[in-house]
Amino acid sequence: MSAAPRRVRGAGAAAAGMLVVALTAWVPPLAAQNLLVPMDRSQTDHLKAYGLTFHVLERGRTAEWFLNFQGGAFLLPDLDWVRAEAAFRGVLTVPVGAADVARIRGIVAQGNMEAVPLEKAPRIAVYTPPNSAPWDDAVTMALEYAQIPYEQIWDAEVVGGTLQDYDWLHLHHEDFTGQYSKFYLTYAGAAWLQEEVSRNQSMARQLGFASVPDLKKGVARAIRDYVEGGGFLFAMCSATETLELALAAGPVDIAAAHADGTPPDPEANRKMDWGAAMAFENAQVQTAPTVNAFSDIDSHQVNTAWRKELGVFTLFDFSAKFDPVPAMLTQNHEAVIQDFYGLTTAFNENRIRPGTVVLAREAEWAKYIHGSFGEGTFTFFGGHDPEDPEHQIGDPTTDLGLHPNSPGYRLILNNVLFPAAKKKQLKT
Repeated sequence: MSAAPRRVRGAGAAAAGMLVVALTAWVPPLAAQNLLVPMDRSQTDHLKAYGLTFHVLERGRTAEWFLNFQGGAFLLPDLDWVRAEAAFRGVLTVPVGAADVARIRGIVAQGNMEAVPLEKAPRIAVYTPPNSAPWDDAVTMALEYAQIPYEQIWDAEVVGGTLQDYDWLHLHHEDFTGQYSKFYLTYAGAAWLQEEVSRNQSMARQLGFASVPDLKKGVARAIRDYVEGGGFLFAMCSATETLELALAAGPVDIAAAHADGTPPDPEANRKMDWGAAMAFENAQVQTAPTVNAFSDIDSHQVNTAWRKELGVFTLFDFSAKFDPVPAMLTQNHEAVIQDFYGLTTAFNENRIRPGTVVLAREAEWAKYIHGSFGEGTFTFFGGHDPEDPEHQIGDPTTDLGLHPNSPGYRLILNNVLFPAAKKKQLKT
């Protein structure tokens, strides 16, 4: 893996470096008022540090996120139970007194940094089939490892209007076009695929939809309404691309001869309404039933003869003071990260709607994007598993205990804490 440290920039950089050494070398008396959670390379478990911060918010306390300072350090209250939780989780914390906090604030005020208050733990929902296991999805694995609570929902809950009960929604690797990710090309006789088809068909009938593609379009529209009304959406892999295809399809059936026999619409591309989508535009749908790809939104086309090889992707630098949201979403101790495949690996930039922010890029492709829609936001991250670049069905489960400092998984957890930020601090 090619990697480079994410350095503190601006007028306070040198002072920040000296303060890191000082705070690490000297531990104040137990009467310290706060605990600093460094998120640079000194941190022993970056992923569980997010869980510790979430736990503090969950118990009614507040915290701060120092963007671009020590890799995006957290400031927590110095309480006995916080210290105990940090020790239990294996998270490095440094006790700091009022004078040290004042010095940190002075450094943050001068450089390309910002102090963002974190006020309330967001209510988290993961859209996932009822039979899915936690290791089927990188976000679920991250939440489990970091010990961040969440609830699982699926089509009935989404169509039934329960999304309004949650602040943050993640989409499991779903195919919202109703084609079952075209797995029928390789796994037509597999029991797990037959079960998936049966479960989706049953759900469509139960909820009054004519077909599985119609059901998924209804779910996609409910998710779009959730974002427009102020929700925070995060999606990875095929959910990013197929959600948009389902929104743009409207009444058009773009499903190509999938497992329940729905025929393709040869006029699908001409009939698409990209004004109904959130992140992408003018994409060409892949309607050929023998080609395992959804559209030309995806850059790498992993299951085709013209697939692109993996490289590395680079996080962009943002002004923490003037662009706090993208700065928050890109906090990391590494700026260059090994790329990883998914059914949708990255995004062709000529298909991204103007106004959408590219947070990271691999070569000429966008890996990680963010945008606003109505009162809410969406963040799309290509790929399946940041620590399993060539993920295949049936591969062993990724053990995050072996990757506690994963920079790719950190990007996921940045998004989990994002809704906790004080809202007026996010206006740019």
